[in-house]
Amino acid sequence: MTFIDHFTSIEDPRTNINVKHDLLDVLFLTVSAVLSGAEGWKDIKEFGDNKLDWLRQYRDFKNGIPVDDTIARIIRAIEPAQLNQAFINWVNEVRVDKGQEQIALDGKTLRRSFDGDRQTALHSITAWSRSQGLVLAQLKSTGKKNENASVIDMLNVLNIKGALISADAMNTQKKIVNTIVEKKADYVLCVKLNHKKLRHEIAGYFHKIKRETPEFIEEFEEVDSGHGRIEVRKYRQLRVNEWISEASNWSNIQTVIEVERERHFKGEVVQQETLYYISSLAPDVERIGKAIRSHWGVESTHWILDVTFKEDDCRIRNGDGAENVAVIRRFALNLTKLHPQKNSMRGKLKQAGWSDKFRSELIFGQN
Repeated sequence: MTFIDHFTSIEDPRTNINVKHDLLDVLFLTVSAVLSGAEGWKDIKEFGDNKLDWLRQYRDFKNGIPVDDTIARIIRAIEPAQLNQAFINWVNEVRVDKGQEQIALDGKTLRRSFDGDRQTALHSITAWSRSQGLVLAQLKSTGKKNENASVIDMLNVLNIKGALISADAMNTQKKIVNTIVEKKADYVLCVKLNHKKLRHEIAGYFHKIKRETPEFIEEFEEVDSGHGRIEVRKYRQLRVNEWISEASNWSNIQTVIEVERERHFKGEVVQQETLYYISSLAPDVERIGKAIRSHWGVESTHWILDVTFKEDDCRIRNGDGAENVAVIRRFALNLTKLHPQKNSMRGKLKQAGWSDKFRSELIFGQN
């Protein structure tokens, strides 16, 4: 099934009276336009006017291309939960089993999606597959302070069985851990001062073992360089025991991890930082260290959405327009990622704008 086939599950919010443009036509138009670099309703309309012959190879467009206000009204009226579910169903179909999948959860705010009050800007949770480079789901949150509830909702709609879930310190919460374990997945989560006693106990435990029995500590080191800096990361892990009393509150916890980061900049003082993590994985310092490092790959996806798709600059804000177009961008992002051509995301979008053949390959696969 193509992603368009999954759109058939979405209910048309309009009455049958005076419906001039087919819902699937408008959705196909919007995804194709965004995939070709369109950033707003006017861009989508102009893409449709210029590519109507190509669009009609796949859909009827009986009454041509709607005006931009009509496109906006139709997309805004779609129930976001249905569009999200269509997205998730499609992603689950294209996901490939590659061993234990790491799923990174992270929040993102669309900075210009507010109307008057900045607090109304769309904040969403993204689930990203590290092994496949795909966005697995996006779910609207009512703001950063309510992100935890949205993360639990995300875990409940995703198939995470057997996966490794990583998240930042904000989402290191007992309810989230319980949900992960109930769904038969593993976790590696950062611990900061939002769990002060747990963090202090982990830090104290590492200090004690380093002083008394350092041979019990497993260590793994990574060195990265580039852009005028060198970063050294040292990962150390210990198996949890009764010395960390807070561990009993965290379901399936097996290991605690200490990460020391040193950043060396030319001509500047070295920057140092120590972070602590908990995990349900059995001791394997190299594996856990790579998972911690890989979590921040989700930031590269956010960077692509902001820089290539201009998401942070988008002023679509009324109704559910911002949320629905954000999901459509993630359809476009994944379609582009799935194409095997060795090219940057920006390069692929440019090519999709120029070449009907390449655009068809992105959407329907290569012949």
